[in-house]
Amino acid sequence: MSNASQLDKRIWIELNADWDLIADEATRAYEHYGGEHGVDPGFDVVEEVPEIAEGKTVTATVKVRVNQARFRRAVLASYTARCCISGLAVPQLLIASHIVPWSMDAKNRLNPQNGLCLSALHDKAFDVGMITMLPNYTVQVSKRLMGADLDDFTKQALAKYDGCAIALPERFKPNASFLAAHASRFGFI
Repeated sequence: MSNASQLDKRIWIELNADWDLIADEATRAYEHYGGEHGVDPGFDVVEEVPEIAEGKTVTATVKVRVNQARFRRAVLASYTARCCISGLAVPQLLIASHIVPWSMDAKNRLNPQNGLCLSALHDKAFDVGMITMLPNYTVQVSKRLMGADLDDFTKQALAKYDGCAIALPERFKPNASFLAAHASRFGFI
């Protein structure tokens, strides 16, 4: 930020100090602005609803991750809606994956630097520790997986990316300490 003004630097520091607070303020401002201009701000839709047996109707309590949709939009936009490993560009098959899980770090839940744009397959492999991204932004496939007798699909979809650099986003580059924490949690480093 060498060419940024002092105000820009203060705003950037404030943003990085509390992503949730800034996201809440932005939501309120958007809703206010939209209301003044006749725009329905809408609401986040829960994508998964538990199956109800026998076609009956029941009342359910659902926990919703507030502002998760905003996190998804920020992460996908940063990566131009492409998986950072494979380049898959089908938004319905992309996940805004948390590097440090939602449940483990409340402060960085909405921080786009805690996100990777991954295909659904790569997201699952990342979540269960079959792959990680090292702080140098390369993919590492677990030794367990690489040591197994792999079928052709697994070779093409996962193993071939071992040691490859990920595509970095236009903004909100993944925080290297978050990547290190993920790699460490699954025994890669």
